[in-house]
Amino acid sequence: MHYTHYDTQQGVAVIRLDNPPVNGLSHAVRQGVVAAIRQAETDSAVTAIILVGSQNLFSGGADMREFGSPAVSAAPNLLSVTHIVETATKPVIAAISGACMGGGLELALGCHFRVVAAGAQLALPEVKIGLLPGAGGTQRLPRILGVEAALNMIVSGETVPADMLKSTSLFDAFIEGDLLAGAIAFAHQVVVEKRPLKRMRDLKVSHPKPDAFFMFVRNSVGAVSKNYPAPLKCVEAVQACLTQSFEEGMQTEARLFAELYMGSESQALRHLFLSERQAAKVEGVSSDAKPRKVASVGIIGAGTMGSGIAINFLLAGIPVTMLETQQTALDRGTQHIADYLVERVSKRKMKPEKAQALSALLKPTLSYDDLAQVDLVIEAVFENMDVKKAVFEQLDSVCKPGAILASNTSTLDLNQIASFTRRPQDVVGTHFFSPANVMKLLEVVRGAKTADDVLLTVMQLAKKIKKTAVISGVCDGFIGNRMIAGYGSEACKMLEEGATVQQIDKALEKWGMAMGPFRMADLAGNDIGWSIRKGITQQNPGHVWPSSALLSDKLCELGRFGQKTGAGWYSYAKGKREAMPDPAVDDLVEAHRLEHGITARKISSTEIVQRCIFALVNEGSKILEEGIAQRASDIDIVYTFGYGFPAYRGGPMLYADRVGLLEVQRAMEGFARNDTASGAAWASAPLLARLAAEGQTFN
Repeated sequence: MHYTHYDTQQGVAVIRLDNPPVNGLSHAVRQGVVAAIRQAETDSAVTAIILVGSQNLFSGGADMREFGSPAVSAAPNLLSVTHIVETATKPVIAAISGACMGGGLELALGCHFRVVAAGAQLALPEVKIGLLPGAGGTQRLPRILGVEAALNMIVSGETVPADMLKSTSLFDAFIEGDLLAGAIAFAHQVVVEKRPLKRMRDLKVSHPKPDAFFMFVRNSVGAVSKNYPAPLKCVEAVQACLTQSFEEGMQTEARLFAELYMGSESQALRHLFLSERQAAKVEGVSSDAKPRKVASVGIIGAGTMGSGIAINFLLAGIPVTMLETQQTALDRGTQHIADYLVERVSKRKMKPEKAQALSALLKPTLSYDDLAQVDLVIEAVFENMDVKKAVFEQLDSVCKPGAILASNTSTLDLNQIASFTRRPQDVVGTHFFSPANVMKLLEVVRGAKTADDVLLTVMQLAKKIKKTAVISGVCDGFIGNRMIAGYGSEACKMLEEGATVQQIDKALEKWGMAMGPFRMADLAGNDIGWSIRKGITQQNPGHVWPSSALLSDKLCELGRFGQKTGAGWYSYAKGKREAMPDPAVDDLVEAHRLEHGITARKISSTEIVQRCIFALVNEGSKILEEGIAQRASDIDIVYTFGYGFPAYRGGPMLYADRVGLLEVQRAMEGFARNDTASGAAWASAPLLARLAAEGQTFN
């Protein structure tokens, strides 16, 4: 397969990058560019050289599939390619359309000239995977854009429309119409006018107050980057272009890049980057399966979850019919959506006419008949099987053949829900996370009879509404909530053993969790877990709950459901989200200890973190072995995107890999010895035990 294509047109050599899906600068691409440059230099009929990608994409940068393999640094590396381009004996012109990202932009910066098509987008996003531009981006971009503009692009990693840079010297021409034809015409102009070859390395760079500026930047960036070293390293690299020669600055950039590349934070972020893409691949699907068309969506339930789900589809331009049983509830949901669109307009994130157009896509209704022709219906009603049964029986009777019937259940048996219909092959789980229009994660639950084309449709649709979808099998709680049960259980055990609510939350938040288990429970609603426990007891009257679960029940019996009631494990002032310690909870815990004869002991932050995180790991291992999750990295995605697991640690399964599975197992054995009441809960999952014995890892 050829990853670059070479031809000549009107005396101009055209080197086209062709490495789908993002024109990644793989080793084969790099070899192809170098060979093509040399071929053009030795051809006397060639007067100039053009580097071009596809209509929608110049290059997305380094080929992430090579990271961690010898190919990523094999000669010629990107530094070498950029140097060869920059020192070429004939004019080299980058013809940029679509996305020009990372190493792709660095390659363009090495060219002598750049022409660009309307709508092109530029970025140096390496900071988002814990790196900095490593092929001269930190040294060349400030020389052409200025220090402040370049530093902002590099530290933020955000995408910038090419049109916003018209006033700079970055581009030599903006091409209307066919990009390649315009680039060839520009090349002829360069040759006829005998323009000197512009090399960014030769440009001077300055700043009126460099010391004060960089002191301010370091303080600002340091305050927000915390456990992420890349932003400050970016600042250091850019500062080098002011204080060092180009060659010295390149050495500084290379040193800082190497430090970051070997660091645990970048390795974790790269793991998540690749895992997110891997999660989109559905295993065991027939090659003949094709996604169904989804041109309209129905939502059952106009509460916070239902209206949030509706917003996702409206933003994607998909008409939504939202159903409720009561007019007041329907009006609240409709108003919530309207308020959201107004807020977007007020923050200048959306034009008023766009908000009006999206609002017109929403059809509120009280009648199931209005769902007769929609292609997909998502049920988002109360988490109760009887309620779900009534909804799905009704949907089965009114929805057209081939319509996908989805449940937003977070814990209930999807196979049982599917059995309420005569079309279980059309039933799938779509577990959105709250707030549904903000949270990126979507658990797609694959029932025993869910059709392959239904799965493919939902996974494709997830991309359209900008969600990261992860496939889960059917079990209590699926991937995320099943694992969080053990995590929360350990937190409650340590609470009754002697720790405080605040101590446990602070220990895990300091370790990196976005929110401790008790603050998270208050946010989600303590009554949800209470309802689940009551449901399990009703179905299995002989089930014995640990005393720590009874403590949670006592909290709920007092009406302390969390933020929504103004009191949970913490207290909350009206209209405020700040969690304030509440002596009443301390009294409740102390009374519980006395009732169960528990003598409080001191518990360290290390024990708190290990017991909670290793409980996640052990349950994740069971989920993986049972086939509930397709791969360990899917579990890492679920926890990072849905439960506030620190991205710089890469997810619970990668974290366990780093600690060492044998060390994890040893710690769990210690917890089992100390936990005489429920030590069996710490028995190593068979997969964890096997991998630990073999010296293997989950990922």
